[in-house]
Amino acid sequence: MIDTQAYAAQNATSPLGPWNFQRREVGPHDVQIEILYCGVCHSDIHQVRDEWGGSVYPMVPGHEIVGRIVKVGDHVTKFKVGDLAGIGCFVDSCRECTPCQAGEEQYCEKGNASTYNGTEMDRKTLTYGGYSTQIVTDEKYTLKISDKLPLEGVAPLLCAGITTYSPLRHWKVGKGHKVGVLGLGGLGHMAVKLAHSMGAEVTMLSTSPSKEADAKKLGAHHFALIKDKEQMKRLRNTFDFIINTVSAPHDYNQFLRLLTLDGVMICLGIPPEPSTVPAFNLIMGRRSIAGSLIGGIRETQEMLDYCAEHNIVSDVEVIDIKDINTAYDRMMKGDVKYRFVIDIASLKK
Repeated sequence: MIDTQAYAAQNATSPLGPWNFQRREVGPHDVQIEILYCGVCHSDIHQVRDEWGGSVYPMVPGHEIVGRIVKVGDHVTKFKVGDLAGIGCFVDSCRECTPCQAGEEQYCEKGNASTYNGTEMDRKTLTYGGYSTQIVTDEKYTLKISDKLPLEGVAPLLCAGITTYSPLRHWKVGKGHKVGVLGLGGLGHMAVKLAHSMGAEVTMLSTSPSKEADAKKLGAHHFALIKDKEQMKRLRNTFDFIINTVSAPHDYNQFLRLLTLDGVMICLGIPPEPSTVPAFNLIMGRRSIAGSLIGGIRETQEMLDYCAEHNIVSDVEVIDIKDINTAYDRMMKGDVKYRFVIDIASLKK
């Protein structure tokens, strides 16, 4: 077994703190990654605080992982020692169901193996995430990372990047499309960057006028203040797509009216309470509400390669692991532009 340093939550209410555990030995198809950076996702907070239910402790969060391979199994063919590699939101899946066979392992019908707060596919062995010094994974669920981009900016691509890239690709968003991005946070800022890079005309929809300058710096062509009724009225029947990244309670109907004929609002955020949508608001414009999860391994690799080619990374604030609890508090206040990333070297001190 491999001794590993980490930061963990011992229960739903205590601060995260140091914790040591053991990773499995490297198997024939495994790679061992020395973790260099790990992004801090809002879902880390939800799961640490058991806000979604079913959390298992001790919990080592983190599913936006980049690092360097230090050991490979005898049958590994995709990687060698010294390669940069990444791990996203899951580390295995059943490999047999229709979604897995189609390369859409995120929708595994038997439930994939989450990178943390879950189990391996044996449904017994607990998984621990990237707030740690190393991780061992099957090469099939490991991603190649380019050395062209700063690694700290690449880490959030493993969740925030693929969560926004996948729906843009699925709905073939590109030149000639008008895209509204609702919410400028970890997901929203990536949606703006990616939609802009794909040739869409991008409008940031926000409740905060102070975010206009940042939105346009990130690539938004236009900015609209949601609270301004006249602006919202003028935007009716405008957008082919709205990328809705908001997890706070909000009224979907307000934004459905902004969609043009056959427009689609793609929901990435998960509000705590359901929203009621009268059928009339869909029928009158043949509009749709859709959802999208992360991406499969194939598409996540495609996203990473795309970002390397187009020089796209997340805007990040790098922190030491000792500051993680403060970072959680700041995230809840929206006080980050736009993703915290842990320098795992600080865990080794």
